[in-house]
Amino acid sequence: MLDQELTQVLQNRLRFGKRTHPANAAVLVAITQEKDPKILLTRRSAYLSNHAGEVSFPGGKRDPNDTSNIVVALREAWEETALNPFDVQLIGDLPMERAKSGMTVKPVVGLIPPDTNLIAQPTEIDRIFYAPIRKMMEAQPIPYEVRLAHQSVYFPSLRIENEVIWGLTARILISLFKYGLDYQKNWPFLLNPPTFSTKIFNKNGFKDD
Repeated sequence: MLDQELTQVLQNRLRFGKRTHPANAAVLVAITQEKDPKILLTRRSAYLSNHAGEVSFPGGKRDPNDTSNIVVALREAWEETALNPFDVQLIGDLPMERAKSGMTVKPVVGLIPPDTNLIAQPTEIDRIFYAPIRKMMEAQPIPYEVRLAHQSVYFPSLRIENEVIWGLTARILISLFKYGLDYQKNWPFLLNPPTFSTKIFNKNGFKDD
């Protein structure tokens, strides 16, 4: 499968669900349409009250006037990165995810030109970067330590482009590999853990008994 045109595989496999419920938030999984496609990612500002400094997809919460998950994803991507919605070729969505806050999050997948000019919204985004899909599919997961008040919690993560991808963003990537590319990445990972405590891993990357 890695020898095939990845964007063509995505277009063949992904569709929009016929009965999609409005999510609390939506993200845009924007993929460059080129021979070696890359995924658009951002690093959130270190000064934000939620998910500060974390790698994420462009996206955010639903506004009262938003009419669909697609509208949420495109609007938030435009606000955060100046990505023109008319530059996005929508191809489908991925299963609903749940953030650690309890909010439902809908990933919307689209293709964008590789030379798209983007500008980070400085109060929300510290960095915009692209990560090659093939490189992420082939990378080995590494335990990522999150220090809580009385313990350390370890999550499977990827190190890519000098950034750490973990949590909800990593789960969406797994979903993209599985449903969009028919590629099963072998991670010690629970897809929708409701709390931190259900995702405690030891330093070897496996869940403690």
